[in-house]
Amino acid sequence: MGSVVTRLHQRGLIQPPPWLPGNTFFEAMAGSIAYGCNEEGSSDRDILGLCFPRKTMIFPHLEGHIPGFGDPPPRFDVFQAHQVLHQDSGITYDLAVYGIVKFFQLAMQNNPNILEILFLPSRCVLQSSDVYTVIRENRKLFVHKGLWHKFRGYAYSQLHKVRKGSNRSNPRRRESLEKFGMDTKFAYHIVRLLLESEQLLETGEMVLDRDREIYKSIRRGEWKIEKIEQLFDDKERKLQKLYDDPDCPIPHSPPKAKIRELLVRCLEMHFGDLKDTGVAGPDRSDLLHDLEDLVGKYQRRSTPRNPPPAEAARP
Repeated sequence: MGSVVTRLHQRGLIQPPPWLPGNTFFEAMAGSIAYGCNEEGSSDRDILGLCFPRKTMIFPHLEGHIPGFGDPPPRFDVFQAHQVLHQDSGITYDLAVYGIVKFFQLAMQNNPNILEILFLPSRCVLQSSDVYTVIRENRKLFVHKGLWHKFRGYAYSQLHKVRKGSNRSNPRRRESLEKFGMDTKFAYHIVRLLLESEQLLETGEMVLDRDREIYKSIRRGEWKIEKIEQLFDDKERKLQKLYDDPDCPIPHSPPKAKIRELLVRCLEMHFGDLKDTGVAGPDRSDLLHDLEDLVGKYQRRSTPRNPPPAEAARP
């Protein structure tokens, strides 16, 4: 299928930064298609992508910027576009393309939407590269016990929406509320997040469409809210025990030094020699120290006044 970002940009349907289409190194279909429970005939597509921002956006000192003096140059975290209708195909796209540093930051935090990028089925991939292959081969570096807090928080947020009957303004959601007494899309996301957590805590791996038949049955209205709530309570107890188990196969926290080294490797694959940035050289420990400062700056700038863009986008 190729690059959706490029096609939509060429048609004038989206206005990303001019450098972005040519520097997007991964695109894939996400959401219900990845989970194997998309509604038959649906024309909605969630597209997630990864890109390399301009080098000076990652290393602003290359343009002479002195931190703390003057206005900092623009940086890039994510480009988003929602409800973009491609009239020829009749498909409506929701797009989110993350800069590589922002992606590493959110993946290291085990943000559920971002972590899924590392486990997407091959059938969902539209555009890939050697850089994504290297990241995916090292995906277990990102998985740690902190995922339980993240996934549980997202699941509880969806449960709260189900209980409130949120999103009545959306015709499709309103129809679900009237027919089944709850929004079945929110409901299946509750179960999905809990079952994904279970996979990760038990094995360190995640097959996104493993439980697709369960998700489909919830979307068909075959589960009542009471069953959803009971499953939430049961899984919360089980998953907390898995989290507390000293034999859990995943670490308590991420190996930051190894993840920083992987980030450097990916940056070198794209930009080549990084000696001009001051973060590369024969002493690898200095390189890792400088990357720690770089990732730390992104973390401090992104928390906690506004939620990460991914939290607002899905589910």
